[in-house]
Amino acid sequence: MKDIREQLKTMAKAYGVRLSEKQAGQFQTYMEMLVEWNEKINLTAITEPDQVAEKHFLDSLTVLSSCQIKEGAKVIDVGTGAGFPGLVLKIARPDIELTLLDGVNKKLNFLGEVCGALGLEARLVHKRAEEAGRDKEMRERFDLAAARAVASLNVLSEYCLPLVKMKGFFVAMKGPGAEQELTEAQRALELLGGGKMERKQVQLPTAGERNIILLQKLRFTPKEYPRHGGTIGKHPL
Repeated sequence: MKDIREQLKTMAKAYGVRLSEKQAGQFQTYMEMLVEWNEKINLTAITEPDQVAEKHFLDSLTVLSSCQIKEGAKVIDVGTGAGFPGLVLKIARPDIELTLLDGVNKKLNFLGEVCGALGLEARLVHKRAEEAGRDKEMRERFDLAAARAVASLNVLSEYCLPLVKMKGFFVAMKGPGAEQELTEAQRALELLGGGKMERKQVQLPTAGERNIILLQKLRFTPKEYPRHGGTIGKHPL
């Protein structure tokens, strides 16, 4: 399989992220395991090495160039899937305390195998996001909750903001059209405790526009949120 190590190091450097030889090697192993496991379980439609390097790894790394994550931060990746952006952030910033949350156990099994192969520690939690948000052990416990391509922003905010501690951050990774989603999500963001918000636009080399929405939490989330099950998606705030 193609070696993406030097390519990824060069691309990441252009976005202000420096990867060591060890980290580049971890990304190579991650990619090879992703392609191998993808033949057994559906993890991603993107399996060509150059595309994985840019559309999964580099895309996830742009979080680091768009927001400051403090040393030893507690980070949760909501609806992590194949580990984007959470596991990518852990490779680049091994100091973070990472929780990977997903409702599909097979994906968490894959991530456990990858963490073992890369010598990384992460907490793997098999729950739906709304269940996690009502769990006393997880509610308002994280410095940063991140999500990539999980749901529209008004829905995603109800999944993520209950998990964020006071003055922590919610990071939503979006493609083009983020401005419209932001407009539609204003009520939800305010209701759930959101405060100062920034939108940072990033251009990937061939994949084009990406938007990183960074929201600081300045008020506690009212106890009635997140709501149960399908209500969040059927009746967004």
